[in-house]
Amino acid sequence: MRNSWLLWAGASAVFAAVTAILAKLGVEGVNSNLATAVRTGVVLVFAWTIVFATGEAGGMKSLGARTWIFLVLSGVATGLSWLCYFRALQIGHASQVAPIDKLSVVFTLALAALFLGEKLTWHEWLGGALIVAGAVVIALRPS
Repeated sequence: MRNSWLLWAGASAVFAAVTAILAKLGVEGVNSNLATAVRTGVVLVFAWTIVFATGEAGGMKSLGARTWIFLVLSGVATGLSWLCYFRALQIGHASQVAPIDKLSVVFTLALAALFLGEKLTWHEWLGGALIVAGAVVIALRPS
């Protein structure tokens, strides 16, 4: 399927939305770092279950040093993102926290241009500007 990435990205967005609501309910009265650790443990078990169930564990032998470095750094960035996200959810409204979190799209555009050499078209610039505008409008709503 030529655009199967779109289906997977859409599913990711739906699951991210569900995650925000479930996480907001889950951090009530709980330390946000502890909540993040529990969530991370579940993700860890879930991901390894998928790897073993699909027979892909043998692929670990072929991972080079560069791959390990970037995957470990990505994991650290993910952990930091989740810690910040759960703390924000604990003290803020999910309907305000999630749009600010989605500014990651704009940061990704900028970083992809800077570090990956991706050429941004006016579509990306306009879309990024609209995401920023939307996040600001939602975040600044009266509480």
